[in-house]
Amino acid sequence: MIDYLCHVCGKTFPVDTIRYKCECGSPLSLTQSEMCFPIEEIASRDNNLWRYREALPIANEASIVSLNEGMTPLVSTSSSMCDHRLKLDFVFPTGSYKDRGASILLSKAREAGIREVVEDSSGNAGAAIAAYSAKAGIDCTIYCPSTTSAGKLTQISMYGAKLKLIKGSRAHTTQAVLQATGTTFYASHNWNPFFLEGTKTLAFEIAEQLGWKAPDGVICPVGFGSIYLGLYIGFKQLHDQKVITKVPRLLGVQSVACCPIYQAYRDNQPQIGKMALEYNTLAEGIVSELPVRSQMIMEAINSTDGAFTVVNEEDIEDGIKILARQGIYVEPTSAVVVKAFDRFVQTEVIRYDDLIVSVLTGSGLKATDKLTKMLSM
Repeated sequence: MIDYLCHVCGKTFPVDTIRYKCECGSPLSLTQSEMCFPIEEIASRDNNLWRYREALPIANEASIVSLNEGMTPLVSTSSSMCDHRLKLDFVFPTGSYKDRGASILLSKAREAGIREVVEDSSGNAGAAIAAYSAKAGIDCTIYCPSTTSAGKLTQISMYGAKLKLIKGSRAHTTQAVLQATGTTFYASHNWNPFFLEGTKTLAFEIAEQLGWKAPDGVICPVGFGSIYLGLYIGFKQLHDQKVITKVPRLLGVQSVACCPIYQAYRDNQPQIGKMALEYNTLAEGIVSELPVRSQMIMEAINSTDGAFTVVNEEDIEDGIKILARQGIYVEPTSAVVVKAFDRFVQTEVIRYDDLIVSVLTGSGLKATDKLTKMLSM
């Protein structure tokens, strides 16, 4: 039996409700369910995230909403510093890793008989929720900042979702969508724990592609933290099941324009404080003034001996170009990991003999308008 659980006050709620947070206002997690990793069986299954079926919280096979997503490439990159690999997690039906969470979340919505959902997003999560809602036959409305890349907005609309553009910051978009959550299921990639049940499969794939071993560290962009927390949950479950012998260091990257997690890490603070967006950044996908699951993010940093760093706009542009010259075309948010790797090396967070995986989260095709402007400057 799986329930929603509040780690702050201890209350539980059935998962077939439209509730998205606890009565105390805290985000909900899922009660730990029994799971297993039949490694020999997994090896013979289709190359998608549902190969880890026993570890995913969907009871009814008929409820699964899938576009055969997952098992994205893990490729080596030239580095004189260490064994550095790139996880191409933009190779998905909608062009971003958010399909992982959308597949599990919409499967749960279908299993619960949900017929309509709302979501707020800076673009990629909205596209993923819209696509999987279309696949599931569920009505969908996506709220986005009016400054969202045009390509992402077009993609969301093409899936048949209703699109509502909100003026102001990313936080204003969240405030707008909350007015609809009293009566409609909030398919939030930030609040709903079933989304994290999808992103945790990234950890499963990395471990399997390395021969069921954990790397020494994983670098990823972090805004609200859905990929960072998914990695934490996934590697921790593998370690608890004794599939891997260690949990890797989780290394997060934020934009200087909005970096509340980095500031808390840098200043050795026990909690993450709110930070207003200082200017519009190319890395729109990691703008979060205050992550919903701040407490869990701090737990992940502390328990994995994790670290955070920041990059500026010039760093992001350089990262895009460096990857492109290797034949890899990503959106600006993904490219933050390039210069972040260099900074982690300089600060000796990454050591010479480490095996490091950097996660590339979104396709460059998502941001053609912004990348075209960058080339013309």
